[in-house]
Amino acid sequence: MSTVTPAKGEGPAPVSTESLAALLLAEERPPRPGALSASLTFGWRAILKIKHVPEQLFDVTAFPIMMVLMYTYLFGGALAGSPTEYLQFLLPGILVMSVVMITMYTGVSVNTDIEKGVFDRFRTLPIWRPSTMVGYLLGDALRYTIASVVMLTVGLLLGYRPDGGAGGVVAGIALLIVFSFAFSWVWTMFGLLLRTEKSVMGVSMMVIFPLTFLSNVFVDPRTMPGWLQAFVNNNPVTHLASAVRGLMAGEWPAAAVAWSLGWTAVFVLVFGPVTMRLYNRK
Repeated sequence: MSTVTPAKGEGPAPVSTESLAALLLAEERPPRPGALSASLTFGWRAILKIKHVPEQLFDVTAFPIMMVLMYTYLFGGALAGSPTEYLQFLLPGILVMSVVMITMYTGVSVNTDIEKGVFDRFRTLPIWRPSTMVGYLLGDALRYTIASVVMLTVGLLLGYRPDGGAGGVVAGIALLIVFSFAFSWVWTMFGLLLRTEKSVMGVSMMVIFPLTFLSNVFVDPRTMPGWLQAFVNNNPVTHLASAVRGLMAGEWPAAAVAWSLGWTAVFVLVFGPVTMRLYNRK
């Protein structure tokens, strides 16, 4: 039996290695956390980051309000005769545009944590490996919900009236959040692939601006040239805006909803595995 013998007058009494091992192994190891519990834990971590840095809510509060006011009164009179009438068409589209644009900050957050070395600690944990990324996206889903509520509140104050009632509004927001969750996988890939936060932001802008502005968010695509209609009509943001607009209007745009859910599946099935491959190699 080997013992640890301290110097005279220093430290605790000698302890045998056998008794120390028995003490450390006296209790059973805690069970390994499941995929859901690990993902929810990292999602809660993302929410706590918002609590400690409330400035992160600026893009889901002030930005949506500015977008609704600016585009309603800038284009309303010219395109629809009055801002209130144009708002009935614009609000669901601008809601989609604002939330989809907010998704790119997921990649920025991932890249920032990588630079700080946070992910090096996460990789040593005995958890489901994708839970770190899923947690980011779950936390951001709260931000998308806040942005949606803020924009709808402003729209109602300005005169927007959804014919679909509360049910249509909830269905439209739910579809938007599900789509945004899937679309965020694109930005997590960029967050892992690019070296700096500025690079992630720059590339994200180059991708997201054509998708959001070359869509039916602001005007009906039938007024556009034929070659541009071909792109706009096959744009995932166009399908999503049409689906949300229809649901809030009390309709059931089956084709637009199906296209939106199809794009959601494509983003998860394509960019999810690519993101995890980059994460495992990082």
